[in-house]
Amino acid sequence: MGKLTKNQKNVKALVEKNKTYSIDEASQLVKDVTTTKFDASVDLAVRLGVDPRKANQMVRGVVTLPHGTGKTVKVLALVTPDKEQEALDAGADYAGLDEYINKIKGGWTDIDVIVTMPSVMGKIGPLGRVLGPRGLMPNPKSGTVTMDVAKAVSDVKGGKIDFKVDKYGIIHAGIGRVSFTSDKIKENAVEIINTLIKLKPSAAKGTYVKSIYLSSTMSQGIAVDAKSV
Repeated sequence: MGKLTKNQKNVKALVEKNKTYSIDEASQLVKDVTTTKFDASVDLAVRLGVDPRKANQMVRGVVTLPHGTGKTVKVLALVTPDKEQEALDAGADYAGLDEYINKIKGGWTDIDVIVTMPSVMGKIGPLGRVLGPRGLMPNPKSGTVTMDVAKAVSDVKGGKIDFKVDKYGIIHAGIGRVSFTSDKIKENAVEIINTLIKLKPSAAKGTYVKSIYLSSTMSQGIAVDAKSV
């Protein structure tokens, strides 16, 4: 094993092994242990006591982070011509229909979220092979298939994210940037954790929130005491 760098030694000294921190402490610590020269993202990982293989224990939903994600989200509105200007006025980066469907068929996916209307889902369905693996397929459950396109666009731009438990029972979510104050990191984390608690499936038995970790890009995870949230 190679020698630890000075930065790695400093970080190692800050985080005690096998210790869980309060959400207030962890929100500051995740900033202190980050040594990247860029504005790293802050990520939350929550392990839930559910079996995602069972439909009645699937946890998925949407949440609007009070302070946004700190990331510039590129939004494409796949809408009929009468809705294009409305979508652009709400903050969409691109708006249109057939032109963008053809671009996506050609391999273009330089976007983060697609918002659309129920009436055009028939045209978008065949794009599932391209959009599905990239997590770009619009979904009514996440609020991205709606008649109120303007609201959907402004919600996404304002910090709305969707989440889904993975096959290991873990929810992963980007909740901000290291440049955020510790209070903003904490408030975003609390918002998503409280949302997860509200979504607890009735079929889930035993401890529901098993562990919570905060980390940033290329930093180690910091264990958070669930009782502090």
